Order: sequence, then structure tokens, then C-alpha cells
Amino acid sequence: MADDQHGRTPPTPAHRARPRSPRRTPSGTEPATARSDLRLRLILSALFLPVFTAATVGFALWSAHQGPGDSPGSGPLTVLAVVCGVLALAAALDLVRVTAHRRREAAPTDDAIG
Repeated sequence: MADDQHGRTPPTPAHRARPRSPRRTPSGTEPATARSDLRLRLILSALFLPVFTAATVGFALWSAHQGPGDSPGSGPLTVLAVVCGVLALAAALDLVRVTAHRRREAAPTDDAIG
């Protein structure tokens, strides 16, 4: 192969492809078994789900009752309703995931029963 102007051999596709390890190893100072605080996630999801749901309904109703010359217009209110709806959906999904994870952790194993 021809060397480049600095005398290096250009990389081939085999040089670029690195084998992927099956598990990602921690790269910083975090512990190898780092976990999120499920109780905090549960509290925040349970707190913000009704807040974002109420905000979605409120902005949608406000947007529906806006006239042509009213300020703020129905466009920005619709955008706020959609953003709050997406955040409510994210809170609901996180609430479901955390609840399922906590149930899975609390379930007795077959080894402990016998």
C-alpha cells in the first residue's frame, strides 16, 4: 500500500473495526454496579404525571378557546400542550418501568423458598 505524505500506511477497514465486548466496562470513577435511585424516580414520576396531565388539558382547552386576535395565539398554546403531553407520557412510562423493576426485585427467588 502507498504511504501518505507523513509516511503512515492508511488504515484498512479491518483496522477500523474493533471487536465489541459483550458488556460495557465503566470508564470513569462510577462503581461497577451503579444504579439509579428507584424510590426517587417513583416519587418524581408520581408527582409530575398529574401535573403534566393537568397542564396538557389546560393548555389544550385554552388553545381551543382562543380567538383570531387573542394573545397568546392558539399556535404557541398548542405547542405547550403537546410538550406537556409528551412529558406526561414520559412520566407515565417511567412510573410503569420503575414499578415493574421494584416488583421484580421484591419477588422471592426459587432458591430462597426451598
